[in-house]
Amino acid sequence: MEKYPKIAQLKTVEQFKSRLGELGLELPCDDQILTRPDSPMAAPYKVGTMSVGNRWCIHPMEGWDANLDGSPSELTLRRWRNFGLSGAKLIWGGEAAAVQPDGRANPNQTMAIPENENGLAALLQAATDAHAESFGGTDDLLVGLQLTHSGRFCRPNSKNLEPRIAYHHPQLDEKFGIDPNDQSVVWTDDDIERLIDNYVRAAKLAANVGYRFVDVKCCHGYLLHEFLSARSRPGKFGGDLAGRSRILTTVIDRIHNEIPGLAVGVRLSVFDALPYKTSTEVGQPMNASLPYEFGFGVNQNDPTQYDLAEPIELMQRLHSMGVMMFNVSCGSPYYNPHIQRPAIFPPSDGYRPPEDPLVGVARQIHATQECKAALPNAMIVGTGYSYLQDYLPHVAQAVVRNGWADLVGLGRMVMSYPRLPADTLEDGTMRRKFVCRTFSDCTTAPRNGIVSGCFPLDPFYKELPAAEELRKLKQG
Repeated sequence: MEKYPKIAQLKTVEQFKSRLGELGLELPCDDQILTRPDSPMAAPYKVGTMSVGNRWCIHPMEGWDANLDGSPSELTLRRWRNFGLSGAKLIWGGEAAAVQPDGRANPNQTMAIPENENGLAALLQAATDAHAESFGGTDDLLVGLQLTHSGRFCRPNSKNLEPRIAYHHPQLDEKFGIDPNDQSVVWTDDDIERLIDNYVRAAKLAANVGYRFVDVKCCHGYLLHEFLSARSRPGKFGGDLAGRSRILTTVIDRIHNEIPGLAVGVRLSVFDALPYKTSTEVGQPMNASLPYEFGFGVNQNDPTQYDLAEPIELMQRLHSMGVMMFNVSCGSPYYNPHIQRPAIFPPSDGYRPPEDPLVGVARQIHATQECKAALPNAMIVGTGYSYLQDYLPHVAQAVVRNGWADLVGLGRMVMSYPRLPADTLEDGTMRRKFVCRTFSDCTTAPRNGIVSGCFPLDPFYKELPAAEELRKLKQG
């Protein structure tokens, strides 16, 4: 088994660039971290009438730590305060909030339902108060709320899956133990119409409490993303791209018509890949016949390669409908995590990486570059940077300068190092003891019913009883 050099072993920018060269990867990378006002990451950005004070973005995440009624716990509020303290000027959705109870990916997921209106307000307040205290105001801070239904990956009551699927996917049915003949788990068109109502209701709640935009989540194998590959589904919500995207476009159209002051963004998995087998060995894709018709943004004759024709067509249509903001992602952490979340250390339900994770980082950055070239007037946020670790800001500022993306988003890195945007812009430094090393504990923990956090590097999480629970789980 090939062992890939860890980023922490690359002690200089020159060594990092040399490794990129060995892999044949073309990524822009500056020799040093630039501070404001010289850094491209310090430049403001306008999206519609909204101001974003710099080019750092915080991705939405699921903390698995809300109360059972969907209201925020102290852990949830702490994470949102850290978002505000980060110095990033775009908080993209902050939290994946389920639009109805059966849509939760875990029993402790935040919900965007009327009973939790005060909880949604508390999250927003936590982030904006922390930001104002640290940076003097919030005029150039843009905060949204991500709206979701987890579809195939619903776990609303326990660790056990309670799937609601768009269609029967042969590989995913096999991987997650779904009877391919069970039609009770497949959404009916009537159910979908009620779901659309709940998305719009959730958007109205977000607007009422002060969020400036909502993200209609369409990524990572969750429901709306799965619908984008529902070619085999009959009726108006399947078949061609117009049918497969009908839920997404209907929700967006209704939000624009019914809540005209609320902006809409879409976090989109612009390409997928074959599902991979869970293993302690190097990851292997599941068997699939060709042409492979069960992915979105996938070359049907070679599903190891992406094909952005449909994703770009969809993004252009959404942009013509008034969607000005896209957060570009890919794949799914549930069935091909090395594609979506490059890491040396796999989560407990994953597998050893079949490629140097830098290859996965570059794949996402280049796909985002293609999307930006096709939509020059839309805000494009890039994803997949955390594995760059010490060299994340060097690549991020070069990507933004070159126009490959407008903003760079941080996910896992914020768990361990929320102040990265502020530190790099103010001092040009990285505090190495907080740099995420992609141990994947923040994924392994929730996969096993434990709250998500950075147990290796965040002193707060190190002291929680859950840290010992996670340690024993990993030993087992």
